Amino acid sequence: MRVITQFSIGGPEVLQVAEAERPVPAAGEVLVRVYATGVNPADCKVRSGHVDFFGDPPLVLGHEFSGVVHEVGEAVRAFQPGDEVFGWVTPPHGSHADYVLVPETSLAAKPTTLDHVHAGALGIAGLTAYQTLVNIAQVRRGQRVLIHAAAGGVGHLAVQIAKARGAYVIGTARSAKHAFLRELGVDELIDYTTDDFTRLREVDVVIDTISNDYGPRSLRTLDRGGILVDVVGVGVDRTSVRQQAQAAGVRFVEYFLQPNPADLAGFADLLDRSGVRPFVERTLPLTEAAQAHELSESGRVQGKIVLIP
Repeated sequence: MRVITQFSIGGPEVLQVAEAERPVPAAGEVLVRVYATGVNPADCKVRSGHVDFFGDPPLVLGHEFSGVVHEVGEAVRAFQPGDEVFGWVTPPHGSHADYVLVPETSLAAKPTTLDHVHAGALGIAGLTAYQTLVNIAQVRRGQRVLIHAAAGGVGHLAVQIAKARGAYVIGTARSAKHAFLRELGVDELIDYTTDDFTRLREVDVVIDTISNDYGPRSLRTLDRGGILVDVVGVGVDRTSVRQQAQAAGVRFVEYFLQPNPADLAGFADLLDRSGVRPFVERTLPLTEAAQAHELSESGRVQGKIVLIP
């Protein structure tokens, strides 16, 4: 099978198409034929060495995918060959490949209302938005939710989930992306290049997809008892924002993705019931992974980029 791999740490140019043996699933594992695989900032961080807990190269990149079950290992009961699935995986056995080997617990049935291209864009970005808003913040009708980088991969899905739960949604984004966000239902838009979002008050929930100084600045917008959720992951020192949150009487949560079949299935059900949809700005062949990384790192992508094996 073909895989996208790297033999050294570096820029997008280190990515290569290589041949590998198709793996055989062990007990509790599922081999999926990949039909689509999303590109995320996390993939770029692995490639560039900003995230190093997957070990040294060579690595097969890619965290999220949609496809069809090809083979199952012993003790797998929830899936059988031919099932359409989506899910999440970590390198070194990444999803930027023709086939991906996945623990059964990191899979769910593909949403019936989505094709593989759109389902392949959900494993990280969608589950992140779902877990932060539904499980952690428990957003409810009438609350005010501020979402940073609202047009991005996590942001545009968080907007839709928050709206589906009845929230008043405020989004930060460049003005060029405002029309797109209005179509998604954002109630109030702030161009962070010309307007200071810290003027906001009485916000109940902040979803921070940027981190660094955005955390301390976002605390000023929160009502007492509100919550700030940082979804950026490893590599950011949150000591200051944690201390400031405690002093201000608000909650601060440093979120890390925890894939589990119940949340994947719950998210798929929400998608089928509510009309929440990922926006795929660009699809590229698997062999153009380097170009996909360049686009992802440009910071100008609305929604998601998806690779097609």
